[in-house]
Amino acid sequence: MKKVHRFASVLILLLLVASAAYAQSGFYLKDGDRVVFYGDSITDQRLYTTFVETYVVTRFPKMNVGFVHSGWGGDRVTGGGGGKIDERLRRDVIAYKPTVVTIMLGMNDASYKAHDAAIFDTFTTGYQHITRTLKSALPGARLTLIQPSPYDDVTRAPTFDGGYNAVLVRYGGFIKELAQKEGHHVADLNTSVVGALRKANDTDASLAQRIVPDRVHPGPGGHLLMAEALLRAWNAPAIVSSIEIDAATRKLVRADNSKVTGLSQDGSRWTQEDNALPLPLDMKDAALALAVRSSDVVSNLNRQMLRVAGLSAPRYTLKIDNEEVGSFTKEQLGEGINLATLQTPMTKQAAAVHALTLKHNTVHFASWRQVHVPLQDILTPEAKNAMKALDDLETELVRQQRAAAQPKARRYELISQM
Repeated sequence: MKKVHRFASVLILLLLVASAAYAQSGFYLKDGDRVVFYGDSITDQRLYTTFVETYVVTRFPKMNVGFVHSGWGGDRVTGGGGGKIDERLRRDVIAYKPTVVTIMLGMNDASYKAHDAAIFDTFTTGYQHITRTLKSALPGARLTLIQPSPYDDVTRAPTFDGGYNAVLVRYGGFIKELAQKEGHHVADLNTSVVGALRKANDTDASLAQRIVPDRVHPGPGGHLLMAEALLRAWNAPAIVSSIEIDAATRKLVRADNSKVTGLSQDGSRWTQEDNALPLPLDMKDAALALAVRSSDVVSNLNRQMLRVAGLSAPRYTLKIDNEEVGSFTKEQLGEGINLATLQTPMTKQAAAVHALTLKHNTVHFASWRQVHVPLQDILTPEAKNAMKALDDLETELVRQQRAAAQPKARRYELISQM
């Protein structure tokens, strides 16, 4: 009897461990979350943040998550052009009642010079004030503390011994320790971006400088790398969908995050409805394309796999919704192709979603920075009406964004090239 009880106890423990592991494997954001991105001018660029938003909306189209972008150029832990820190937190974070807040500061705080102990103490004290203020005002909120994105000491020589990025890494070390101490999430937006910069610099030194053009503010390629780092810290899934068909036996072998119907007798035609869309990447942007090739963005975030084994002809043309996607050998199709890297109806749909992401954020910025903040001391009825009209417009754009992200059934066809 004791052995039975012992076995049951062990089984329960194993089930609890497995359950905990499964919970940890889930995506960080949940249905009903509202995310506020807080930070300085790098967040104010609204690029890594909009990449993250579009990823979430397209990868989880049935999930309701809201996003507010509250970066302000020049900010430090003490505040900046938008007001002192307590005003910034009250007006630009707490007022939105977020369930998730990301904080990325440090680039300006370290003052663009070698490590200074007094400056560092101001940063650590101020950063702790921010986290404790937010936890007091928003007791249920989850904080993601972001280790600062890099100052580019890779594609250009450091301006002083050791370089400024080494100073930022030291600040990031404090942020990581604080997150562990206070029970917050942490995301490193420095290490993997520096690694990609090194690879890019080895490939094309001149083009690599455009990933972070002024060494501080990344271009779209640099922001994509940062978004990938944040999403990876949030345990974002890589798979959009994964389909495997055996044309020889005319069977669907597997369909992950997708539904396949109407498979033809020869296995060359079917209807496929994925539960998600790929992350749209503008590979016509040379610097962004270099950043993608120099990183793990595709393998970590953007895998929409199609594998068709058992084909007889040497080469096939793939059409989706009667649009030609590409020409592939039977060996390539047998090994599997990543549709997320191609121009497909799905990538075009995702690009339309991203366009709406940018539009609603532009409207929010206009309401917040051009009406609400400048007129907060003289809010006339006309000003309030203007703000409401802009807020209503943003709400409508978000509605359109979510509608545009919903899954669609697509018709696939493989045409042999004899």
